Amino acid sequence: MPIFSASDGTRLAYHLRGRGEPLAVVPGGPMRASEYLGDLGGLTAHRRLALLDLRGTGDSEAPADPATYRCDRMVEDLEVWRDHMGLEHMDLLAHSAGAALAMLYAARHPQRIRRLVLVTPNPSALGLRAVAEDRLAAARLRAGELWFGRAFPAFRAWLTGEADFDDVFLPFFHGRWDDTARAHTDAELRQTNEEAGERYFAEGAFTPDATRKALAALTAPVLVYAGALDGWPSPAVARRTAEAFPHAECAVQPGAAHYPWLDDPERFVGRTLAFLDR
Repeated sequence: MPIFSASDGTRLAYHLRGRGEPLAVVPGGPMRASEYLGDLGGLTAHRRLALLDLRGTGDSEAPADPATYRCDRMVEDLEVWRDHMGLEHMDLLAHSAGAALAMLYAARHPQRIRRLVLVTPNPSALGLRAVAEDRLAAARLRAGELWFGRAFPAFRAWLTGEADFDDVFLPFFHGRWDDTARAHTDAELRQTNEEAGERYFAEGAFTPDATRKALAALTAPVLVYAGALDGWPSPAVARRTAEAFPHAECAVQPGAAHYPWLDDPERFVGRTLAFLDR
């Protein structure tokens, strides 16, 4: 397990898996250890993944200043990491909340990006915000599932602020609610730094207009990867995210939700490789 020091001295860890050309990977959560990404559906058979544990998660140290958990404050961690790995420029894949960090990095260090893959990305860095009705519309697509009758009312109550988060609606985040999905969700609490997650999107983290202006000059190809059953981002929001980049394409995986590499590993790996190896 390689270790490097961030600019403030915080010791950060990353994990190397697989073989082939390097692919730097930023996890979501927010602030969930990279362990949850596994082998990204078998991508390790084709690429050597470098999976970063963000500060205060997984095997990385907690910083002396908790304010550095804010998304924009960690952009320099990615740049120090790239330099540590000896990459002049890198292929970068980011999932969910990690995509917000990747967008800020691409805006600040565009010359360091060779290809960028944003998997079910949180587009807060672009000023796009979650809409409850989008998430409910995606949830209604699951009306034929056995668990829907209990899950939907709880999900609606949470989205409207009438109730707290309830594990009963976790199936909405997965295209297939099977043993793999259950194990994945069971591990989430252990893998997540909740204090850091609460600071990740803190006020001041994003300046959408400036970010959009910077990303409009990005020359690297970008793939925005969405799940057809995901409510955040919905496929429509994923397409709007892609529009922020001059050289972007959007792929929507049928039958997938927020973790498409779990829902259909073969399709996910095939589409991602088609982009990376083009």
